[in-house]
Amino acid sequence: MTVSRPVQEFFSIGDVCQLTDLKPHVLRYWESQFRFLNPAKNRSGNRVYQRREIELILLVKHLLYTEKYTIEGARQRVDEYRRTGTLKAQARAALQHETVEDLTHQLRAILDILDGKTPVEHPRQ
Repeated sequence: MTVSRPVQEFFSIGDVCQLTDLKPHVLRYWESQFRFLNPAKNRSGNRVYQRREIELILLVKHLLYTEKYTIEGARQRVDEYRRTGTLKAQARAALQHETVEDLTHQLRAILDILDGKTPVEHPRQ
């Protein structure tokens, strides 16, 4: 019998920062600029993000940092995706792009270690 791990449904702002490589103040600013980024708050008043919100954050990040849109341009682009029914597909594509970029970065770091360009860090015991 195989026991599958439960899928995490909600993420803290710290989790989202780690997943998206963004700072908390950037996420909070984007919330003020993109009305569709409106995470719920738990009883303690902390933001809790759902998977679909993380996908939208990655889409906004892609539009701003990779495609070089302005905030207003990214907002209009997302509205266009929503009108044409391609928002989910575009958000998934941004997630895939982010994954490929992250893997490429990690592979380059490994190659640098193998080529002797970067010293290997040994864990302290």
